[in-house]
Amino acid sequence: MGELEPEVAALLRKYALQNALEYNGKGQIGSVMGRVMGENPDLRSRAKDLTQFISEQVNEANALAIEKGLEYIRDILEKESPDALEKKVKERREGLPELPNAEDGKVVLRFAPNPNGPLSLGHARGVVINSELANMHDGEVILRFDDTDSVVKRPDPAAYAMIEDDFTWLAGREPDRIVRASSRMEIYLEYASKTLAEEHAYVCQCTGEAFKEFRVSKTNCPCRNRKVEENLKLWQEMNDGTILPGGAVIRIRTDMSLPNPALRDWPALRIQHTDHPIVGNKYRVWPLLDFQSAVEDYLQGVTHIVRGKDLMDSTRKQTLLYEKFGWTYPETLYWGRVKVHEFGGFSTSQMKSDIAGGKYSGWDDPRLPTLRAMRRRGYDAGAMRKFWIDLGLTQKDIAVPLSTLNSLNAKAVDADAPRLSFVREPCAVILDISETGMQQVTLPIHPEHPGKGIREWPLEDDIIKVSIARDDMDSSGEKRLKDFADIKITSEKAAEGLVGEVTRTERVGNTPIIHWLPENMAQSAILLVEEDGELVAAEGLLEINDYPDGTIIQLERMGFAILEGLDENGARKMVRLHA
Repeated sequence: MGELEPEVAALLRKYALQNALEYNGKGQIGSVMGRVMGENPDLRSRAKDLTQFISEQVNEANALAIEKGLEYIRDILEKESPDALEKKVKERREGLPELPNAEDGKVVLRFAPNPNGPLSLGHARGVVINSELANMHDGEVILRFDDTDSVVKRPDPAAYAMIEDDFTWLAGREPDRIVRASSRMEIYLEYASKTLAEEHAYVCQCTGEAFKEFRVSKTNCPCRNRKVEENLKLWQEMNDGTILPGGAVIRIRTDMSLPNPALRDWPALRIQHTDHPIVGNKYRVWPLLDFQSAVEDYLQGVTHIVRGKDLMDSTRKQTLLYEKFGWTYPETLYWGRVKVHEFGGFSTSQMKSDIAGGKYSGWDDPRLPTLRAMRRRGYDAGAMRKFWIDLGLTQKDIAVPLSTLNSLNAKAVDADAPRLSFVREPCAVILDISETGMQQVTLPIHPEHPGKGIREWPLEDDIIKVSIARDDMDSSGEKRLKDFADIKITSEKAAEGLVGEVTRTERVGNTPIIHWLPENMAQSAILLVEEDGELVAAEGLLEINDYPDGTIIQLERMGFAILEGLDENGARKMVRLHA
């Protein structure tokens, strides 16, 4: 490293002294390096060259602190860099941090699912983060289907359209570009030929077990010494079917002595004769994801990649490939794993198997964590976006309860959700209301928004039949029909129901309030609700209304639900959102 510019040297010295002061003469090189790069993005490209100088400055600052005391360090900073003594208050960031080295209008990100099923809550993070960052930088986001594996994660032809729909709903925008990897196979095969012709790769015919031994012992396999002509001949035989699956792979030539075993001559393409649901049997050699993704990111001009920290090795592999072609690898950011307690054990493959076996009714079964199921339950796209944005891009592994999302969702839908009464497992009660003088009951459509209007229940006769929930019948004593009157049950009448008596209309004391429906305002209804992991169809009566299907309502004392139309018997269907 040449001599540093005076201003850079002074900056690094300041950080080293500041760190020694903060940690009582035990400053750390890594801590100083992190602060330097975090607060001075222009120096990141020089990190490797600056390490030695930073190390020297940290050691010198620690020695001064121990030998002459912390006050001596403080005096130096007071004279040279008084700003380093200012206590900075870390402000809570709203939203996502800006992308490093991003030029507004030229940022390109991508979300790349495997289309073996629709998107789940876990996929939602990738949709939200990438689309939000693209919006922040007036950039583009690509929806790329990584569908080159027809064996382990076989593509589902129906999933492509479902994923496009899920993406648009959640992101609030369509993807700027849609790419199907399976339709670009000729390009990947062309680049594979190029890697062989330029000696960046070779055809390996070792068994998996044999190559594992070479990888562990850090020795080259015999295939590595093949000449270009022989590699190209074997490549042709891989593609024409002469060599069968398992008989050969293409390996990127790296260095078998690299510290990370995963990077040692990593596999890029393999033989796969299984038919592909979209392109059939046209190709016999298919790229593995690290190769396909690297080539496609370059061709699409991807500037930033946001991925899970479990894919750091993919970044390292792809960077090695980029170096061979003389390309510049995209800026890469990572997030840690997020586990939502209630959805910890689901996978797309398992869900598909369970649906086929009849355990679930389909991808929109309310018990599943798919976006289609959650949309069916009335989850709001804006609330889900806020959920993931609030969690941010931390690399820490975290676990969160679904109640966090439910709380955000409740806030998002509450203001527009009209109130309705639903009586589960109804019991009929006959009441004489002639002494009440009431001809109708008036209730708010939304108690906190009077401007939304009122609901009116006409009480047309002196003797009326009302329905209350069976659970509310189990308790004895007086009960108050919400917004109407106190009643008590006086006797049984098998044909029409129980007989009750109105005791008072005014509210007195702490009589338990229950919800109810007069007969002329009730329609048959079924509420799908998850109880103890099972989907239960709760039968009952719903307040008559003319809200269209898809309307989110709040059932009195029961929470939010979404209207779904009629069943075969004409009962109004609903799905409960969450508590």
